[in-house]
Formats: sequence, C-alpha cells, structure tokens
Amino acid sequence: MNPSLTPIPVTILTGFLGAGKTTLLNRLLAASGDMRIAVVENEFGAVGIDSDLIADATERPEITVVELANGCVCCSVRGEMSRALADLAERRAAGALHFDRLLLETTGVADPAPVAQAFFVDEGVRERYVLDGIVTLIDCVHAEHQLDEQRVAAAQVGFADRLLLTKSELVDAGQVSALTERLRRINARAPIEPAPTEMAAVRTLMQLNAFHLDEVLEVDPGFLASHHPSGLARSGQLVAQSDGHSWNDDVSSLVLSHSGAVDLEKIGTFVEDMLERYGNDLLRYKGVLAVKQRAERLIFQGVHRITGFDYGRPWSETEERAGRIVMIGRQLDQAAIRAAFAAACA
Repeated sequence: MNPSLTPIPVTILTGFLGAGKTTLLNRLLAASGDMRIAVVENEFGAVGIDSDLIADATERPEITVVELANGCVCCSVRGEMSRALADLAERRAAGALHFDRLLLETTGVADPAPVAQAFFVDEGVRERYVLDGIVTLIDCVHAEHQLDEQRVAAAQVGFADRLLLTKSELVDAGQVSALTERLRRINARAPIEPAPTEMAAVRTLMQLNAFHLDEVLEVDPGFLASHHPSGLARSGQLVAQSDGHSWNDDVSSLVLSHSGAVDLEKIGTFVEDMLERYGNDLLRYKGVLAVKQRAERLIFQGVHRITGFDYGRPWSETEERAGRIVMIGRQLDQAAIRAAFAAACA
C-alpha cells in the first residue's frame, strides 16, 4: 500500500490549563527518533502558542506545527480543526509533507468529546486518520480545585486512556494519594502514573492502540483479571458495582462484571438501551464479553453514541469465559444500569 494512503495514527494530549501539555509534547518530539511527526495545536484566544515554544521546531522540518486560534476546539474551532487535519493529509498524500504520526494538543479548557468524535464522524478525517489514544495530564497542585469548580476537568479525566501526574514533587504524598483515588473513581479504566521523562517510556504514549478493538486485551491484559480494579466475580456470579464518586464529581466509573457466557441478543439490547438513555452522558465505555455459541470474545467500546463491535481472539481452553464492562459518564443512574445488566446476563 502507498504509505501516503495508510491511516495516520493520532495521539490527543489534553489536560487543564498549566498541566504541562507543552512540556510533554516537547518530550514526545525528542523521543520520536526517526519517526516524522506533525503537530496540531489549539489554543483558546486570538493568539496561539508560538512555534518557538515547541522544542526544535525550526531545526526539524519534519515537524509541522499548525496553530488554531479564535476559539475552543470543542465548539467553533471544530470545523477549523477538521479542515486543518484534512489539509495536512492531502499535502502528505501529494508528497508535499512527510510525517508518520500526528500529535494534537487541545486547549486546556476544551472538552475532549468533539475532538475524539471528529475521528469517527467527520468523513474527511476518519478516512485519513486513526485515533490511537487520549493522554490527559493532571496538575497535582491545582487538580482538586479544578475538579471541584470546572466541569470540563472531570470530562478530560473521564476520556483519558492514560492519566499522567505532573508537579507531584510540589505537594505531599498524602495529597497525591488522595488525588489518585479521586481520579480512579472518575476513570477506573485508565492507568495513573507520573508523567514519564525517560525516552522509552515517553514513546509508549504514542503506541496505546486504545481505540483498536482487536487489540484491546493486548493493550490492557489485566482488563479481565481478578486483580484489576473491581475485578471479576467468582464462577457463576455477577458483580455490578460502582467505583463511586465524591459529592462534587458528576463524572464517575461503573464497572460491570459477569462470569460465564451471555446471550448476544440480550446484551445487544442492553447496550442499545444504554446508548439511547445515557448516550449524551456516556463519555467512554469499553467491554469484553463471552458470548454463547461463539468461541471468540466480543469486544466493544465507544465515545458517547458512537460505538464499535468486533470479535477478538478465541477463548483458550484454560481461560474462564467471562466479561467486563467499564462505563464512564456523568450522573449515571447506576442502580438502573446494574439492574438492566443483571437482566441481560440472566
């Protein structure tokens, strides 16, 4: 296949104002090696970040910086972003630009939802790019206050495939621990770790494969393990529990687990009903299920009402056939969801 026609993998960097996105971006560029990268920046306000704030931008012509101004990526800028992405891909196909990957840094006050959705619903974008993962940076000094007062801060946490802590050296260990627990209540599926500085660890952030359905278990091999947060029930049992949320977090995680195979029609109806009722409030969701009369595991995940299903690798003879769903959303009626899931698995 012509390399210029191969879908371009995209990493989205998000996080509230001052969390350290540009610092991480610089590390990603430094760790890219021979990989050629295009950078798309979005900043709220009339003037975007100057290109000279991106390390080596002038010395490395393979790094293309596109600054988007006059708005927020989650509203008026969305069309501009899509046009910019389509233009980059067209220039790449024509041989005018050469890059292997795209890094998209959102403004600190942006809800990631419209950005992620563009890679599924905007025809000019979805045919040229493939979303690899969403990385959210968390400022340990200001995160508690931001989560208390800024609704979008919790949305950024909820959408993340990786949560990276910054400025942890400026607060005590107890504050970091409390913040980590709060983040885990909001997003039970994303690993939480310090922002990496070693080049090898930085490079892994561009290889998350978080939206590749056929690789979901390879990316997160503990997804079905009993030691994973809110792990599976014992054989023949159902667990449908909430990771809870504090009074001022309207975004939280709901983990549903079931041991044994489920009926495809019933579980499909359950998912359809959840999207119909909660689609606008479901930020991210992911599931791996054992289905009756199928040797392969059923894998699905989605963003709001946009969802994808596929069959992954077969269950091995030594594995317990089981399933697990993680839902992250705003003010979900968790009791109703637990009851509906239990009915679907009955």
